Amino acid sequence: MQRKANGMLMTLTVIGVCGLVAFLPDLLTVGDTLLTVVAAASMLAIRSLYEHVDRVVQALKSGDLEASRAAVSMIVGRDTSELGHEGVAGAAIESLAESTCDGVVAPLCFGLAFGLPGIVIYKAINTMDSMVGHKTPRYKHFGWFAARCDDIVNYLPARLTAFLFMMSAMQGPPGKAFLADARRHRSPNAGWPEAAMAYLLNVRLSGPRVYGGQLIQEPWINAQGDGPDVRALEVAMRLYRRTVLCLVIGLAVWVVLID
Repeated sequence: MQRKANGMLMTLTVIGVCGLVAFLPDLLTVGDTLLTVVAAASMLAIRSLYEHVDRVVQALKSGDLEASRAAVSMIVGRDTSELGHEGVAGAAIESLAESTCDGVVAPLCFGLAFGLPGIVIYKAINTMDSMVGHKTPRYKHFGWFAARCDDIVNYLPARLTAFLFMMSAMQGPPGKAFLADARRHRSPNAGWPEAAMAYLLNVRLSGPRVYGGQLIQEPWINAQGDGPDVRALEVAMRLYRRTVLCLVIGLAVWVVLID
């Protein structure tokens, strides 16, 4: 119980401090609008996410498995040292799908709803979850509050991300199998964009993986799909670009309507 309390206190402190700092532009009298825009844009991971995944694509195309493992290790938390080409491609697709929510859709939603403080507070919660929200002996109790906060703030953005993927692919809902797999995922949110990507690409994702030397038996998503490869990863990147374009167009329309 003490570790849970300590974890909650630390998480609330970080969120509170970040939230207060985010209000600083409102206290400035010169250049506050520009500062807000620049600060908000810096917290959307649109370009960096694409570049990280593209490094995996280029390494896979070159046939250099070690370079592929090294590239994908920069965007996933699992042990990549034993991954084959299929494992590397699958891990990259999963990370791209989940990070589209965490790095683009969710912060943009919170920015539209609450301005710069909304983005900063969201990013603080998401970062805390990445740091301590793990189900390991060390963080199981200490990070539980950060993990629950992250589950709450990503609930709607994760489902919106799945919808945006489908809209970008110009396909409707895949059906009951998609819904079942999305809910079967270890995360109440990550399963939605990952399942959408798996069914749109017709590849299997998730499944067993190694964390900290321990094999974790995760269920498969779209178990009947093909093994992911570099071509599927390239299609996933095209869907990502289209999704970002949809968001930009939607944001432009929103700005025009409220102006």
